Amino acid sequence: MKAAIATSFLLGTVPVFSGAAHAAGFTAPEGCTAFMTVQARGCRVSHFYQCEKDPAGDQWRVDYDQDGMFFLSRIDDEGQWIESYDVSPPVKQTLDAAPDDPASFSELLGGRDDYDFHLSRDNGEKSHVSGYDKLTGATVVIDGITLQQTEFDYTERDAQGTVLRRSRGNEYINAEWRLFFSGPSEFEQDGAWLPIDGSPKQFIFPGEKGYLSNMPIFDCEATMSSFQPDTNPAEAVSHDDL
Repeated sequence: MKAAIATSFLLGTVPVFSGAAHAAGFTAPEGCTAFMTVQARGCRVSHFYQCEKDPAGDQWRVDYDQDGMFFLSRIDDEGQWIESYDVSPPVKQTLDAAPDDPASFSELLGGRDDYDFHLSRDNGEKSHVSGYDKLTGATVVIDGITLQQTEFDYTERDAQGTVLRRSRGNEYINAEWRLFFSGPSEFEQDGAWLPIDGSPKQFIFPGEKGYLSNMPIFDCEATMSSFQPDTNPAEAVSHDDL
């Protein structure tokens, strides 16, 4: 069970997670400050934090499901996926230097951002990601927070050009926070397009009930009883979770 695994991928930035920590709630690593918890559909709760030693504008997100922590990622001010970590099995993924077309939150705010870059994993795997995000012009209000809707489509291929993952659909962004949030989308698996929705339901800030709770509260019973895809939705289904 993931919640029973004690692991630390990056000493000083990535917290040590255990079953006790899962029950007690999230604590940001030393030198880091949490600023928001988001409860989302699909039985996921995420905590957002920033660290003093990181470049200005970098943000971390750690994700929990009903079994505990399963995914961690860091983005920069432009929304580039600088590094991410899967817990089971433990794999670190990093953005290769000199991307052909870097992801750019600033360009997206202008209407559309196309991107093309490569990723490397510490298990030796490499991949190529290309796609786009664009504003649809629509806005939504979720738990009192106004978000802009986006449309996205991306494909990830291995070093030989074989498609590993493809996903398309809608997400949400907050321009002030420079963050993406999942939305209704679909991903391709075994030749079929499968729907998934990880939309945010609650934005919880310091001092509010549920802040830094590690227990997801939306769709958990449905998630446990539904079809479970071979691909981990949190890492491969939407732009904000790549």
